[in-house]
Formats: sequence, structure tokens, C-alpha cells
Amino acid sequence: MVSLRKVWRLGIKEWWSLVRDPVMLLLIVYTFSGAVYIAATAQPDTLARAALAIVDEDGSPLSLRLRSAFSPPQFLAPEPISLVQADARLDRGMATFVLVIPAGFQRRVLAGRPAELQLNVDATRMSQAFTGSSYVQQIAVGEIATYLQGVRTAAPVPVELTMRARFNPALAPAWFGGLMELVNNITMLGVILAGAALIREREHGTIEHLLVMPVSAAEIMLAKQWSMGTVVLLAALLALLGILQALLHIGIQGTIPLFAAGAALHLFAVTSLGILMATVARSMPQFGLLVILVLLPLQMLSGATTPRESIPWLLREAMLLAPTTHFVELSQAILFRGAGKDVVWRPFLALAAIGAALFGLALARFGSAMRQG
Repeated sequence: MVSLRKVWRLGIKEWWSLVRDPVMLLLIVYTFSGAVYIAATAQPDTLARAALAIVDEDGSPLSLRLRSAFSPPQFLAPEPISLVQADARLDRGMATFVLVIPAGFQRRVLAGRPAELQLNVDATRMSQAFTGSSYVQQIAVGEIATYLQGVRTAAPVPVELTMRARFNPALAPAWFGGLMELVNNITMLGVILAGAALIREREHGTIEHLLVMPVSAAEIMLAKQWSMGTVVLLAALLALLGILQALLHIGIQGTIPLFAAGAALHLFAVTSLGILMATVARSMPQFGLLVILVLLPLQMLSGATTPRESIPWLLREAMLLAPTTHFVELSQAILFRGAGKDVVWRPFLALAAIGAALFGLALARFGSAMRQG
């Protein structure tokens, strides 16, 4: 039988060990403050302050209109240059885009004859090049259409598309980036802290003290899980309320207690995984390499960075055995869409089953190691 009193006392011991480890404390503080803030505010897929130069050989009212259409925050103020300067600007990385407006462009547009704009792109800046090319095309076509409407009467469009964005009406990328970084960091810290607690016992030689004490392997495991899980859960809630909601004004749709319950269940699973990995590794460097090998696919294929529908079928079905898949599902449902218990009971149940299986595997390996010791 598991003694709750022993589990409590051993958990307090784990807290004191963590307090004496400044590197681990610094990792916890940064992971749930700076890392979350950076992920929310520095979105690499979002076009921001791109350098654009314009070669205007037309000098017409339409070309001037095009030049004034590109403005912050997507683009820096366009710099007028000559055609001979275009290649040098791109070669030196001083411009990501060079838009060339040829002579006679307005005359051709008004006459209804074919007219072309040339867009030169520095494709080594991959994310900006891909996103910015679409932006430039949309802005140029829109400005030309608006200019023509002022010159000639345009036929009314028979169909109008009205877009309504639910859950994120401003389409702010910080909402998704910040919340998913928080979700991924809960997984990462849960694995690292639980596994490092066991590795620390072995490296400091205190595991022998535990072996001669009247405590079972289950009590030692549960103590490490509840103590480290509590630290991660409290830090995550502080980041959710302090960094995301108060500082970045990200709208949280669902109830915080329901998300905390899901996070606690997820932490039970990932701390079990961390202890299981610590029984395989023999040192902290080995454990670190094992964390990289396991966590990267767990996070990349969980649906936190790309929709699960975009993942190949075999990987998508295999990831149903991973706790991160179900935690991301319930986190997005609760925090983004305000889902209740009637919607997220399936991922809750899946997390409980996966956590129990991982706990059983970790307990079997840890118990065997204790008996051998």
C-alpha cells in the first residue's frame, strides 16, 4: 500500500533539491516567461517590416499610388531606386523585394492592353519571400482596381464574400504562438524535471539512501511526480494569467480550472515518461540527448505547430498513443474555443489511459532497478 505521508515527505525533499539547483530554477523561470513572450511576439511566418525598393520608370499618378500603398507594419517605407541599383540592393541584402514599374504602365492599363509589373525577390529570406510575394501582388492588384474604378465605371460584383473569424477575430498570430508555446513547454518541463530528479539522485549518490529506507518504488515515483508536476503547473498558470492574458491581452475563451485539470492529467503522463527515460539513461548528458530524440517528434506531430490533418496518415494514427496529441486537442478546445467537459472528455480519458500505461512501465523498470541495487 502506498503511504501518502511518505509520498508527501519525499515530495518536500524534491522541492528542496530543486531550490538548491539554480540552473534548473532559471530554466523554469525563462521557459514560462521569456520563451512564451518571444514565441507570441516574434512570429517568423508573419510579414513584418520587410525591406522594399521600387523602380518607378513610369512616373505616373498610378505608379505614385502604388508606391504609397506599401506601408508599415508589413513593409518599411519603400525606397525609390534606379534600375541599375536593383541587383546590388538584392545582392547586399538591403532589400527583400524590388518592384519595377515600367515606362508607359499607366497608359497600357487605361487602354486595356496587357501591362506587367516585375517583382524581384531575395528568396534566401524564405519566410518573408513566400508570404511577402502574395502581399505585394494583392496590394498592387487592389490599388490598380481602385484606380480604375475612379476612372471608369465598374460593373457591380454579383457576389460578396463576407468573412467572420471566430475565436480570434483580429487574426493575431500572437494568440496561437503564445498559447502553443505554453502547451509545449508544459510537456518539456514535465519530462525534464521528473527525469532530472531521478538522475540527480543517482549522480549525487542519494539513491542508495532511498534503497535502505522503508519506501517503495511507487512512493518514490509518486513523490517526484506530484512535486515536479506542481511546480510546472503553477508556473504555467502564472504564465497564462500574467504573460499571455495580462501583458499580451490574449483572449482566453474557456475556464482556467478545466484547463488546469487537463494539464495536471497530462503532467501525470509526461512525468511518468520522464522517469521512464531516466531509468534508461545513465547520466544527465545521456538523458538530455534522449529528451531531444523523444520530445521533438512528440511536439512537432502533436498538432501544436501544424494541423493534424496535414500529417501523413500513418504518423497521425500512431500519434494517438502520445499524450501530447490529446493535450494539444483539449488545450485548443478549451483556451481557443471555450469548450466544456462535454466536448473534451475524450482527450481527458485518453490522457488518463496513456498516463496509467506510462506509469506502469516506469514503475516496472524503476522497481527492477531498485531491487537490483
